[in-house]
Parts: sequence; C-alpha cells; structure tokens
Amino acid sequence: MAKLQPVKGTRDLFGKEGRAQHHVINMAARVSRSYGYDRIDTPMFEQVEVFNRPLGETSDVVTKEMFDFQTKGGDHVVLRPENTAGVVRAIISNGLTHDLPGRYFYAGPQFRYERPQAGRYRQFTQIGVELVGPEQPAADVDVIACGWQILADLGLTEHITVHLNTLGDTDSRNAYRSELVAYFQDHRDRLSEDSLTRLEKNPLRILDSKDEGDRALLPAAPKFVDHLNALSQDHYAAVKAGLDNLGLPYQHDDNLVRGFDYYCHTAFEFITTQLGAQGTVLGGGRYDGLAKLLGGPDMAGVGWAAGVDRLAMLLGSAPVDQAPIAVVPLGAEAETRAQRLVFEMRAAGLLVDMNYSGNMKKRLTRANKVQAATAIIIGEDEIAAGVALVRDMEDGAQREVALDQLVAELSA
Repeated sequence: MAKLQPVKGTRDLFGKEGRAQHHVINMAARVSRSYGYDRIDTPMFEQVEVFNRPLGETSDVVTKEMFDFQTKGGDHVVLRPENTAGVVRAIISNGLTHDLPGRYFYAGPQFRYERPQAGRYRQFTQIGVELVGPEQPAADVDVIACGWQILADLGLTEHITVHLNTLGDTDSRNAYRSELVAYFQDHRDRLSEDSLTRLEKNPLRILDSKDEGDRALLPAAPKFVDHLNALSQDHYAAVKAGLDNLGLPYQHDDNLVRGFDYYCHTAFEFITTQLGAQGTVLGGGRYDGLAKLLGGPDMAGVGWAAGVDRLAMLLGSAPVDQAPIAVVPLGAEAETRAQRLVFEMRAAGLLVDMNYSGNMKKRLTRANKVQAATAIIIGEDEIAAGVALVRDMEDGAQREVALDQLVAELSA
C-alpha cells in the first residue's frame, strides 16, 4: 500500500512553521480587537451564488480556481475562495444590517485550485477585517491603519510598501472603461487570449494581468486617476490625507485594480520584495455594491485580507515569549511528587516540559533540546529536605528552593 501523503497543494502544519502561523493569527486578533473588530466565523463552504457574481464571472477565481461540487442533496456549493463575500452574506442572513457599523475580524482556511508554489497553496489561511456601513473615507484609512499596525507589531513593515489606487465610483469606472477599451482595441494583436476575453467582459482586469505581453502595454494605457469625477477625486484625496495624518507611507499605483469585480473607490496592497514574485501579503479595498449583489440592502463596506502563509514566511519564526522549564525527577517517589508539581506550575501559567523516562543525563539532554532555561531536579534527598535543585541551563549554576515556595518563585 502506497504511503499516504497530503493532497497536492496542501500540507501539515506543525513545529516552527505552525508556531509562526499561530503567532500571526494571534497578533492579528489582538490588534484588530483594539480597533473594535469582533471575531466572525463563516462556513467553509457556501452556495455558489455567494461568489459567482460578486467575484466576477470572468475572474480567474470563478473560471479556473473554485472548488465547486454538488452535495448529495443536489445543492451546488463551493469551498470558499475568499471570505469577504461570505462575511457580507452572513451580515445579511443574520439581520445584522440593522446594527451598523459592523466591524468583523476573521481567520481561517480558503481554497483555490491553482498551481502550488512557495507561499501559495490550494488550501491556505487568511486573516482579514471588514468594516461594513460607513461610506466615509475615514473608514478606508481605519482598515489600512489596522493592517499596518498588525504588520508593525509583527516586525514586518521595514520591507513592506503600501500601494494605493482608486477605482472610482460607477460613473468614473464607466468613463474610464470606454477609454481603456478603445486603447486595448488598438492593440488586440498583442493581447493574451485571456485578456481578449476580458476586453469584452471586464477590461479593467487586463490591468491585473500577469502576462508579460499584456504588461508591456500598461505604461501607455489610460490612467484611472485621470477619469475621476469630483466625488471620486474627493474620496481618494481624503484617504491620502488621512494616511498622511497618521504618518503611514504609501505610493500611488495606476495599475492596481485588485482581482474581484466588487471593488470600488480605494484599492490597496501591502507589497514586499522579500518573497520574490509572490510579493503581495495583504490587500483589499472598498466594496460598496457587494451587499446589493448578494440580495441585501445597498450598503457600504471596506476591508482587507492577508495571507498567513506568506506572513509566516516573512516572519521566519515566532518569538519565544516563555522559555520552557524542565522538571527532572529521579526515582519513583520523585516521579510522583514531580507530577503534582508540574500540574501546579502549569496551573500558574508556566511552560513546563517533563519527560516520562530516562536517567538524569537523558533528561537534561531533553531539556537542552527543548531549549529550557531552567531545570528543576528532584531526587530522594531533595524530597526528604523539602527542596528542589533549580539549575540555570546556560551557566550550570544551582540553588536550592523550598518545594512549597517553588511555584511562587518561578512565577515571579
């Protein structure tokens, strides 16, 4: 029988990488909570209609990447490829549109059928925030600031640049769309097959093309910022002014359009040069028409999602907030006493490691392996004297501490 392995595009998370991912998620949860975001968890599969129209029927996600299937009951469902549409669906389904503004944070797996590569998997983890209700540009600034603060607290902002663009309102996009179509029609012979399809259905997506031939046409293409009406100009100016007020760095990027049809006005990506081609680690924008597409009220919204896999790669390893304490019992009586001691230490919040067998040398080797800062040694003589030997694993210095005072001293 062949050895079972994870399905292509998935992997098991444990050890250093697993700790790094959990650290990213925990940091994001803490910072987003300080911004007033509440945790929301939506199902990992939804009705296909939740994604088809909002993401755009010509988007790569809908046409190539969604895991969709029929259930035994005949329902057409899809493993969620992103979470914004699911969160907005949840707000509508649960009557939360009457309690706005709504601030939501999520963390969990998403699924896309695409070519696996470094930092990109078919099952991947995202964190994200959604601020639903406010139309004001200050909301855009709020979510960008929250994302920046999370990455700053992770120590990752040194090599990250915020790219910013505006997609304008519906009137601005229609005016720009006409100019863009005319430009690309003059260069049809140079467009990729995918972009020829986009030209008919969603020409803005050509700006997001990864094809080198398509990208060579972009510098001379019309710019969105030159086709904004007064409302869209004012919104974008206010966002930039808000970021300037907070001292958050950004740069305007004419070709930034994001990948889904539901975006309008502000679009942004946090980009690093440390991960090669997979440089975007966080991205989002405003999606004022999404709720209406999903059958809800005409409701504003803005948010972002970030790939935990890529952020963990940037992070490298989670910081050690508490070095383990190794307990080394010698003899049957010491084993019994140590078991109770370990229970008390863990109840006090201490990180404790105790092996279940082996002589003193083997147990101290184990203590070094887990990078314990301290070893607690208990033998028959120590129990008789009511003490434990506390050894500093770095310099080998030892001292005696009364057993009934040990937990309090280690917790101090």
